Amino acid sequence: MRKLISVAAISLMVLASFPAVAEIKIAVLDYQMALVESDAAKRYSGEAEKKYGNQVQRLRNLESEAKRLQERMQKDGEKLGQTEKEKLDLEFRQKAREFQTLSRELNEQRAQDERQVVETLRPKLEEAVKAVIASGNYDLVIDRSAVVDVKPDLDITRQVIERLNSAR
Repeated sequence: MRKLISVAAISLMVLASFPAVAEIKIAVLDYQMALVESDAAKRYSGEAEKKYGNQVQRLRNLESEAKRLQERMQKDGEKLGQTEKEKLDLEFRQKAREFQTLSRELNEQRAQDERQVVETLRPKLEEAVKAVIASGNYDLVIDRSAVVDVKPDLDITRQVIERLNSAR
């Protein structure tokens, strides 16, 4: 027992004599934010808005037409004849199907475009991260999603975004 206490005390003194143990440099990085806030991602967002603007408008129009039909069926349902009810119901279902189809196609196209943008940006992001880590001489970088709270001066996300934007 006495030997165990001696070994523990010696180990503690040895560890305390290493100042490097107490000076680990830690940083936090939000990869998602670095991607989204980059100039390239913002450019893509503007281009996507232009590229898909007509389809988004078509979806909004279909949605409003379907709502109009649904409101009319609820409001005038008792006054309408069976044939008119069936006609309105059929038209409503067609609008709903068209909305679902267009919505699914739009989402698939956008997701594919976003994957391409991310794949293009990923190597540049990794280079920017490595450069910031090297310039800051960080020993440990933790993903922001794994951290509950952090001091702003430990978050290197803005530095990475700036480096990514400057690396044309």
